[in-house]
Amino acid sequence: MAGRVAPVFGVPLEVITCIGMSDYYLTSRFEQELTKFTSELEETARRMAEEAVDRAFAGNRPADLTVTVKFGEPAKVLVEESNDALMLIIGRHGGGGFLGQAIGSVSSACAAHAHCPVLLVGADDVLP
Repeated sequence: MAGRVAPVFGVPLEVITCIGMSDYYLTSRFEQELTKFTSELEETARRMAEEAVDRAFAGNRPADLTVTVKFGEPAKVLVEESNDALMLIIGRHGGGGFLGQAIGSVSSACAAHAHCPVLLVGADDVLP
């Protein structure tokens, strides 16, 4: 969806993946290993995001698309990033989770606190 919206506005597309504190909490007791682990975690997150982008665009990746890895709680990072964004487009899990909620905590927080419009897209949503 984001790949269809960005060209309409003539703006670049940035894919952001977030690494929360809980993702590397266990290594925090081993300070000398933390830097190495953090670098490896960032590389893995970037690789996974790049692979997802490649699958999503099936060889038609926009030239101005960037992938960014941020450390921090996803909702806080995305709300902060929304200060400079025209729109946040967020994938939602939907239909499952706690009490069958349609959106999760990150989507909910972004919808409530972002400084720009937020579009929530589910994996099963049909796009024109």
